[in-house]
Amino acid sequence: MGHVATEAEIQAWDIDVRPDGKGLPAGSGNFVDGQQLYAAKCAVCHGKTGKEGPNNQLVGGADVKEKTIGNYWPYSTTLFDYIRRAMPFNQPGSLSDKEVYSLTAFLLAANRIIDSTTVLNAETLPKIQMPAQKYFVPDDRRGGPEVR
Repeated sequence: MGHVATEAEIQAWDIDVRPDGKGLPAGSGNFVDGQQLYAAKCAVCHGKTGKEGPNNQLVGGADVKEKTIGNYWPYSTTLFDYIRRAMPFNQPGSLSDKEVYSLTAFLLAANRIIDSTTVLNAETLPKIQMPAQKYFVPDDRRGGPEVR
């Protein structure tokens, strides 16, 4: 049933991005473009500033109880990967790589993790240290429940 997947079909689905940045595509994005895209494609679900909802709050630091990008997400590359795969809700996977880089830049700047002049690309994005990264412990178990 079906057919052997072509190389192009495999590449279309092989879009995962690792915490170290492996898998990030070419291209770049910035705060200004991301701000415009956010207003057009994200604000309806996440609010004008990322704090209002009706869906998940995206912006907030240690003073916010809800899990946000600024107080919970461990890797900036995970944010890129999630936006690329799942957003916008009504058209997941429809954003270009430039748009995803720009939205990531906007959201990281809105959370005061990067400066609004920072340009994100495959080189700069993995270097960003997320505030909550220190709270995550890599699961490196081998043959049992011990976490090293």
